[in-house]
Amino acid sequence: MKPPPFDYVAAATLDEALEALADTSLEARPLAGGQSLVPMLNFRLAAPERLVDLNGIEELSRVEETEDGGLRLGAMIRHSALERDPRIAHRSPLLAEAAPFIAHPQIRSRGTVGGSVAHADPAAELPAVLLTLGARVRLTRRSRDGESGSRVERTLDLGDFFLGPFFSALEPDELLTAIEVPPSASGEGTAFDEVARRRGDYALAGVAARVRLDSRGVCDAAAISLVNGGSTPCLMREAAQALVGEEPTPEAIEAAAAACAETSEPAADMHATEAYRRHLIRVLTSRVLSHAADRART
Repeated sequence: MKPPPFDYVAAATLDEALEALADTSLEARPLAGGQSLVPMLNFRLAAPERLVDLNGIEELSRVEETEDGGLRLGAMIRHSALERDPRIAHRSPLLAEAAPFIAHPQIRSRGTVGGSVAHADPAAELPAVLLTLGARVRLTRRSRDGESGSRVERTLDLGDFFLGPFFSALEPDELLTAIEVPPSASGEGTAFDEVARRRGDYALAGVAARVRLDSRGVCDAAAISLVNGGSTPCLMREAAQALVGEEPTPEAIEAAAAACAETSEPAADMHATEAYRRHLIRVLTSRVLSHAADRART
């Protein structure tokens, strides 16, 4: 199939893109890597009247190291940069570890960080990883009537950004322009793993974890997020809290993994039953928590 007709705008600057999105006379969609949007156009699952191409906007393609030790990732950073950029591997090793699990090299060379997050797919790896890291998203739009300045920006915790499957807090005239990743804390370890039918397929289930240990070796903070574990990318707060205040012994980790599987809400489909996905979540959670705890100790 072929996409329906649309008006095409190749924005050279962020202001040009925001202006094109601010025009409410046409339904507009931004085009980043196109790895999700283009198939949706071809299958007529999306039919915007205008596409605003962001690929020429240099300011959205920057990796910045913040003064506090964190990262600011422009929305047009490609997935391949997550696995190749030494600054990202140094400051946020979980991103570098999870990136090779994202689809295939051809897709990672075009797909973007901002596009993946804005798409809000519960089966995508990157939203779960960024949730685990406590990331925030910066949303930008052109000023509306009565507002001062040329742009209006707001920043949201990623947990408040995802509202449902493929549905987020992004407004029609807004662009997700950057993702802010907090610095890693002392005594912190992270890990990611997933199970897919074939390498590069959507995961049947995946888990990202972060564990922080105090000087006694006791967990004082933890975060767990699931890939394909519910209707939205989600943090498993109850399961992570089961580990806080405990030494990450095999028994404590298994208890947290069991809580994660029990409170998850995976859907059954032609590839896996709900029970099998819960089993995978339990096994993967135990595995990544063990790896994260080992890394925190070292």
